[in-house]
Amino acid sequence: MANSKGNKGYVALLGWVLNAIDAVDRMEDRRYVVVAPEWAREYAESNNIPFISWDFERINDRSVELAERLKEEGVDVAIPLFEETVEWAGAINSVLLDNPRLLGQSLLFRDKALMKRRAQLGGIRVGIFEEAHDKSDVIRFLKRVNQALLKLDGDPNDPIHLKAFDKAGCLGHRVIRTPDEVDSIPDEEFPSLMESHLDGWEFAVEAWIHDGKIRFLNISEYVTLGYSVFVPASPELEKWRPRITEEIEKLIDTFDISFGLIHPEYFVTSDGKMYFGEVAYRPPGFKVFELLERAYGFNAYQATVLCFDPHTTEEEITDFFPKEVVDATGHAGCFGVYPRRRVVSELVIPEETEQDPFFEYHELQAPLENKVTKRTAFGTHWGLVYFFGDDPYRMRELLKHQESLDFYV
Repeated sequence: MANSKGNKGYVALLGWVLNAIDAVDRMEDRRYVVVAPEWAREYAESNNIPFISWDFERINDRSVELAERLKEEGVDVAIPLFEETVEWAGAINSVLLDNPRLLGQSLLFRDKALMKRRAQLGGIRVGIFEEAHDKSDVIRFLKRVNQALLKLDGDPNDPIHLKAFDKAGCLGHRVIRTPDEVDSIPDEEFPSLMESHLDGWEFAVEAWIHDGKIRFLNISEYVTLGYSVFVPASPELEKWRPRITEEIEKLIDTFDISFGLIHPEYFVTSDGKMYFGEVAYRPPGFKVFELLERAYGFNAYQATVLCFDPHTTEEEITDFFPKEVVDATGHAGCFGVYPRRRVVSELVIPEETEQDPFFEYHELQAPLENKVTKRTAFGTHWGLVYFFGDDPYRMRELLKHQESLDFYV
């Protein structure tokens, strides 16, 4: 099972991500094993990928069994690649690193209501939030928030956001404006988290932490949430970097983070206040790791292994990371395509997209069926289109413009 690599940490990757496996395989001195569901076994064995089969259902008593197995194998640390494996990593690392607090910490990263409470206790600014156990809780919260905003009869409601407790990012995220919209929420989506709406600039951060210190901090600029992102951010957003760094340091202290990668989201409101949205302890979605590699030339999965591995030295960390913003060779962005028609028959890349000097490539597939299912909540895009260029303002406009084009006709 063990691969014959050097004297650095032996890491377990929790989840199946080919780009991550490839990145770790290219690290000269680190052994690794992939812990993933049984369906990945055949591919792993035929490609000499060290593999342990495990199904990551909701965390249960068997996490100790997996932890003991990895400990016997000689693994130093487990690295979560998906939201569903964050709690497992906490349970496993509490055994491997002999630190029982890591399990409690992983629960904070998974339960969004608990996460917000902990953030508040640490003096971090958050919006109004509550837990919803059924539809009546949602209606009550919507009314209370709008009463607090001194809305009069006939004024349009300020929306509220409903989010799944323990899912990644946009999954299960709904925007509710009227009590009628609450009827469409399936009962199985409860319990969930309700939040007031924050008007402002929403963005994400990827921060690699080693020995309790920030080693690289990227600001990902959302052009439209759920549709498009680019890195590094525009100069207007980058000017917030000192404040953002302070907020990340608060997060590190409040959540007691000493190593790894965090992916928090924030809002900056028009009056210059910064609100914490949520934090994930795993790689971001929307292929941000691939965008970072395109812009900076370093592999973000390898960066994550370095920051998780207890055997990584200070010197290795210093040598690995480039300097934020100044070392980027340009801006890398991607756009998530959603069909704009209810019935589609073929994939056609718009000529203006393909001919654009910033266009690089796409990962779109021909449609498997003609009828486009209606999106509930934020939904899942059909694939990504990638761009790269030297002008962040043009990048922003270009990504925004893609929303008005048909990729599926």
